[in-house]
Amino acid sequence: MSLAIRTALASSRSAWRASTRRTTASTITIPTAQQKRGISIQELDERRDRRERVVILGSGWAGYTLARDLDHRKYQTVVVSPRSYFVFTPLLASTSVGTLEFRLTLEPVRHRNQRVSFFQGWADAVDFEKKELAIEEAVEDPYQGTALVSDRHEGRDEELKVQKQKGKVFGLAYDKLVIAVGCFSETFGTPGVKEHAYFLKDVGDARKIRNRLLSCFETAALPTTSAAMKKQLLNFAVVGGGPTGIEWSAELHDMIHEDMARLYPELLQYAHITVYDVAPKVLSMFDDKLAGYAMKAFARQGIAIRTNHHVESLRRGAPGPIEQRDDVKESATCYTLTLKEEGEVGVGMCVWSTGLMMNPFVEKALDGKVRRHPRSHGILTTDKLEAKRNTDDDSTVPDVYALGDCAILEGTAYPATAQVASQKATWLAKRFNRGDLHENGFTYKDLGVMAYVGNWNAILQSQGGDISGRVAWFIWRGAYLAKSVSWRNRILIPIYWLVNWVFGRDISRF
Repeated sequence: MSLAIRTALASSRSAWRASTRRTTASTITIPTAQQKRGISIQELDERRDRRERVVILGSGWAGYTLARDLDHRKYQTVVVSPRSYFVFTPLLASTSVGTLEFRLTLEPVRHRNQRVSFFQGWADAVDFEKKELAIEEAVEDPYQGTALVSDRHEGRDEELKVQKQKGKVFGLAYDKLVIAVGCFSETFGTPGVKEHAYFLKDVGDARKIRNRLLSCFETAALPTTSAAMKKQLLNFAVVGGGPTGIEWSAELHDMIHEDMARLYPELLQYAHITVYDVAPKVLSMFDDKLAGYAMKAFARQGIAIRTNHHVESLRRGAPGPIEQRDDVKESATCYTLTLKEEGEVGVGMCVWSTGLMMNPFVEKALDGKVRRHPRSHGILTTDKLEAKRNTDDDSTVPDVYALGDCAILEGTAYPATAQVASQKATWLAKRFNRGDLHENGFTYKDLGVMAYVGNWNAILQSQGGDISGRVAWFIWRGAYLAKSVSWRNRILIPIYWLVNWVFGRDISRF
């Protein structure tokens, strides 16, 4: 660990120890470079009131749920995350096409009714022996609000040195540490994907997608755009046949045929959606009957599904033959997707939803001190969600827990879903609140899986039976409405559904 981080941690440790001894307020000596940040840490220590401090890394499904459910009379809850909000991810596809407003998917970590302390930053180092963290400020992080991809940490060592020199790294002590940092979007190193693909993991991604969709239609509507370019611009590719890719394709289809058909009737003939997947079938988590229903629904709607297809690259510009035509003036306004099976395909945009890769924090910041799953590289935990040491014995890291997509309960194959993450967080909060962590281990209850397939139809697979069609769509909407965290969003979401049904979607581009 570098001298700068050790200095920051030493500052936090001094403040922490002083807070446990003093009976009246006292002054803590803090290095000049840390003066501003040290004051907030000092205030945090003074407010502890003999409670144990639980530091939660991450504000996703696991981190946010745990912070909300902890008894703040027993614990001082501190959330550290590069984003200051929780995202209700199942509704991101709806926001990206204007069915819902972006803010309806967000819940702020800071809330007037919750006694949760929050620092917007990245955890860069953990000292398990001293129970201390080194946190880098992330208020001005350029990646905030968008999906993080596989090579986000390239050049991080040099970047971190600069941040330390600016005094933007501070120390934070903990009694219990909960790691819920989530995962990054997997690109498999495919050339051009990081630079040119559109992801759907955060509200910033949804905003980019909406702007790009409207840009494609407006560009295609210009009299200077040739028919050849219209076909490229309004050809939308989705890579990944899981629920995210399928639901976004269905939402896009509805937007095109319910709103764009009225606003751009002359362009409807050019609009086309194609879903590509490397697997032999889409929606592999559903049984064959429901997956088949989805494929038939897509076929009726004109959405093409290409299974057993492999993406080789994505670049800006039209395919070679199109780019060389005299009537193509601005080929850079579209993209070219290169497929092993089809060659070059011109597209207006490519939405990438192929899975998850492990957060580099698990490997770099934890420095091999926790045991990791051999395939996914996630943190292995016990059934009490305790992080296991990277040793030959079966010991755990004291007072360190791992939840969400970055953690795997040893001996299980639970999917990396919001349902699993939130159930783990709820279970751990109850155990902390009751003080009976070692009574019974965590068990996952599968509540089923749903997917929207367009035209007000959905599919639902659960232990109570399989449902498809309009009834499943009502359940799909009702479940997401009920799962929305705040009453504010529970009230506003159906209002927006009604407004958009009556007046059409919001297609403002801003």
